[in-house]
Amino acid sequence: MNNIPIPSDLINDIILSTGINPKTASIREIVHIVNLLEKKTGTSFVRMEMGVPGLPAPAIGINAEIDALKSGVASVYPDISGLHSLKEETSRFIKLFLNIDVSPEGCIPTVGSMMGGLVSFLVANRNDKTKEGTLFIDPGFPVQKQQVKMLGHDYYSFDVYNFRGKKLRAKLESYLKTGKISSLLYSNPNNPAWICLNDEELSIIGELSVKYDVIVIEDLAYFGMDFRKDYSVPGKPPFQPTVARYTNDYIMLISSSKIFSYAGQRIGMMAISNHLFDRSYPDLLRYYPSDKFGHSLVFGALYGISAGVSHSSQFGLAAMLKAANDGTHNYRNDLKEYAEKAKIMKELFVKHGFKIVYDKDIDEPIADGFYFTISYPGFKDRELLWELLKYGVSAISLDITGSDRNDGLRACVSLVPRKLFGDLDIRLKKFSEDHD
Repeated sequence: MNNIPIPSDLINDIILSTGINPKTASIREIVHIVNLLEKKTGTSFVRMEMGVPGLPAPAIGINAEIDALKSGVASVYPDISGLHSLKEETSRFIKLFLNIDVSPEGCIPTVGSMMGGLVSFLVANRNDKTKEGTLFIDPGFPVQKQQVKMLGHDYYSFDVYNFRGKKLRAKLESYLKTGKISSLLYSNPNNPAWICLNDEELSIIGELSVKYDVIVIEDLAYFGMDFRKDYSVPGKPPFQPTVARYTNDYIMLISSSKIFSYAGQRIGMMAISNHLFDRSYPDLLRYYPSDKFGHSLVFGALYGISAGVSHSSQFGLAAMLKAANDGTHNYRNDLKEYAEKAKIMKELFVKHGFKIVYDKDIDEPIADGFYFTISYPGFKDRELLWELLKYGVSAISLDITGSDRNDGLRACVSLVPRKLFGDLDIRLKKFSEDHD
């Protein structure tokens, strides 16, 4: 702790050496800078900048992968549409935990949900030549906007925080009625704000997407992680909220990275509604050999990106989903550690003069979970980000997430071990004293 605060000149020299622009630094660029700072100073940072699982992966998945590799799957190309057992267990998972029917045919493995988002844009944003692109209900995961930019698609966005409940209808319709929106994307629970859209809001999204013929992409990266309710009992309510109850044209992105801490194996599932999978869009023939949405996505977009998802990881995910479906593995029991850590960490920040930026979920306190948001009086978001680095604390700014708030940071709890809570307390106290 003797080298806290870290000299500004040292931090500036490291940033300069990387060629990274401090005003636009991405999550991965901040990770790179903090890695260099830790190496240079010997200081272990309180690392809150990246949403990496902080829990071990279940042995169920690992052992299933080992068995698959021993059986020889490493030398065999996987089916582009996915392992049969994985598709079956995904369909079953969706029925048991969301109470929604999606055919195994529409359950497609991808190299993480990031690929799921990319291939969704490649098809959903090309199904009508009169439309322009995606509407993002923000704040959100910044890489998804990078993906649509890479593809040359237009996008629109708005911060939903001040348009919760019934107020969402007018705001959302103001974009959809332009006729320019082909797809709509949000995460629930929300990254970074951790707000959770409720059934009233999801019904508004569903109703308006039907009215204006928009495909909804529902990012469920943090499936079941609103810990105020227990969504983890198969076949028993309450079920994870979903727009799938209110529209027939949707894609769900289900990640294994958080729910099963399986981030390193890069596998997720996309679940395409039965109606959308079989739906015909003549304008798809401009890019793909079929006008059918599902066929274009699997044998056009997905096949053009990869020859399939790692064979062994599909066996691993299938085994974990089966265990969850059978009720022999309760994913929530492990994940509650994130909520417990968030509660403690938020209390430490507030104790030393910080504010929680997104502090309400309509009329109740924001849930404790994977992320929370912070600000400090007198600081803009980027100023606070770089100032906190001097105290061995790293996060990301809200400006890259589409937030309207220019004073806040996103903090992720996963990589902060409890043994560092004492250091965090001391560093925040020192920060507060130096900026009183």
